[in-house]
Amino acid sequence: MTEQVAQHYGKGGLLARVLGALTEAGKDIDRLTIDDLAPVDEFHSRGRLATQELAALLGPSAGDHVIDIGSGLGGPSRSLAATFGCRVSGIDLTPEFVETATALTARVGLADRVDFRVGSALALPVPDGGFDCAWSQNVAMNIEDRPRYYAEMLRVLRPGGRLAIQDVAVGNGAPLDFPVMWADRPEISFLRTPDDTRAMLEAAGFRVLAWIDNTDVALAEAAAERGRAPGAPPVLGIHVVVGPSFRDKMRNAQRAMTEGRTRLINAVLQRP
Repeated sequence: MTEQVAQHYGKGGLLARVLGALTEAGKDIDRLTIDDLAPVDEFHSRGRLATQELAALLGPSAGDHVIDIGSGLGGPSRSLAATFGCRVSGIDLTPEFVETATALTARVGLADRVDFRVGSALALPVPDGGFDCAWSQNVAMNIEDRPRYYAEMLRVLRPGGRLAIQDVAVGNGAPLDFPVMWADRPEISFLRTPDDTRAMLEAAGFRVLAWIDNTDVALAEAAAERGRAPGAPPVLGIHVVVGPSFRDKMRNAQRAMTEGRTRLINAVLQRP
């Protein structure tokens, strides 16, 4: 199953596509900033704004070491390091994402504080209690064994360490239309309800500090975006990562949330 998930995200030629789009957008690829990359490297619901809001809830300090589980192209990892001065280590299942994240991090001058490696969220390649904070955005939807996933998160945190998550959850129970952003087919989509998610996190040993449903906020932002003047997609955007299926995936995911089939949740939790 993990190989199928990695194949869903890894399309080949990703770094070249990203750098090409940046160049076309007029960016100096030898002097990039995290803001230059934001349209393309925040591969999750609500983009950079979601990262900023969740980071404010987590509030890591400059001395903290954060593990970003399912780090993708590394946008949140770089944003956390640049904003809070913390160290961040990203783990992702898709080798192409790790390669691209590492290259982009070097280009924004953050390689001394942010690193990436290939690994599974179900068997994180790090020691017990090695991190002050854990972070994961839009990852759990591809994970069937949630208890093991949450147990791994708890394992790698020191006592008192905090976890920040954003995830898509089951809404009214009606089936999804595929493809969506996280899955081309139902065999790699494993949504749970918000209540089930919270119960499993608590069963793993976490204490809930904050639990927020951002569905209405996400819908309002999407409506505002649709209300802007139509036209060709911008040069920089998540479509650079997703490829030709982007429109179908975005349309199906957006319709699912609009019709109440999915919810968007944020949470901050703590290991006692």
